[in-house]
Amino acid sequence: MRRFSSAANLFKQTKLYDFHVKNGGKMVDFAGWDMPVSYSNLGALASHNWTRQKASVWTGKDHVKFLESLVVADLVNLPVGSSTLSVFTNENGGIIDDTVINKESEDAFYVVSNAGCADKDLAHIREQLAIFKKNGGDVNVDVLDHVSLVAIQGPSAAKVVEGLAKTNLDKFAFMTAKKLELAGIPCYVSRCGYTGEDGFEISVPHEKVVELTETLLSHPDVELAGLGARDSLRLEAGLCLYGHDLNEEITPVEGALTWTIGQRRRKEGGFLGAEKILPQIKGGVSKRRIGLIVEGAPAREHTEIYADGKKIGEITSGCPSPTLKKNIAMGYVQNGFHKSGTELQVKVRNKMQKAVVTKMPFVPANYHRV
Repeated sequence: MRRFSSAANLFKQTKLYDFHVKNGGKMVDFAGWDMPVSYSNLGALASHNWTRQKASVWTGKDHVKFLESLVVADLVNLPVGSSTLSVFTNENGGIIDDTVINKESEDAFYVVSNAGCADKDLAHIREQLAIFKKNGGDVNVDVLDHVSLVAIQGPSAAKVVEGLAKTNLDKFAFMTAKKLELAGIPCYVSRCGYTGEDGFEISVPHEKVVELTETLLSHPDVELAGLGARDSLRLEAGLCLYGHDLNEEITPVEGALTWTIGQRRRKEGGFLGAEKILPQIKGGVSKRRIGLIVEGAPAREHTEIYADGKKIGEITSGCPSPTLKKNIAMGYVQNGFHKSGTELQVKVRNKMQKAVVTKMPFVPANYHRV
């Protein structure tokens, strides 16, 4: 289902589009999709309902080898039922997209990518798949275009999902996934999210997504929240937004995502761009992603960063933090200016303001550990 905006731009729509509009969603273009930035009831920052699409299942005797050729994670040693955040890289070491990969079984991986990058991701995967198969590889990639993804985030998320699943979730750890029936609806549920809070991302058949969402909202602790709240929460959590904080010109090391590169992969390589990325781990990089606390007005994307009157970088994300009551930002600076406590300046409306390099996350995470 699609619509034309007033500007005659064609945006894709999720299966919750009519639901969003019905519930007062202010719809905006988000990476080519019609998505709610906010709702008329203002929502609640602690509870998120955010939809994105595009998931795939990878099978075949060489599925591990093929997927590891595209991402930096150690998938051989990933336990069944566990998930990992990783990145697709290109030949130059840049990040094509970030992704969550779950080892559904010894024979299959469940991969979720960003809807805004779906077309690009699939084109890249299919190109590499054709080469892999031509060389004798055995792997199948099935795109799950019949499911939607609904996220519920916040301290009450577990209580809400437990009630629908009618089972205790204490042993359901952060970054693991399993099949559950929620209010009688078969779902694939991952305990993860992009807010720094405990929560779940729920894959649900398109025809059941509105029913499930309305069931979630029937709980008194659940409110709708749009992309505006999601953005401030993920920034407080120090998490990147692709297309802003990450892109195809930035490597995982420059993006402070070295931790996503498995130890075995650091020794063996075998993924696209490894020849550029791996030397950076020991040899360093020319720029680094940092967090900043900014005095004065908020420093938004593309705000210039200075040290002693010299431009040394640029803001990629920034907003007032509702939790800290301070202005926070994320950006890239020249190597050497990245250490916590370093005093810098940002140029906002042609006025220099003080900014201090700060460790991320800005707000401690509340992930469920077992």
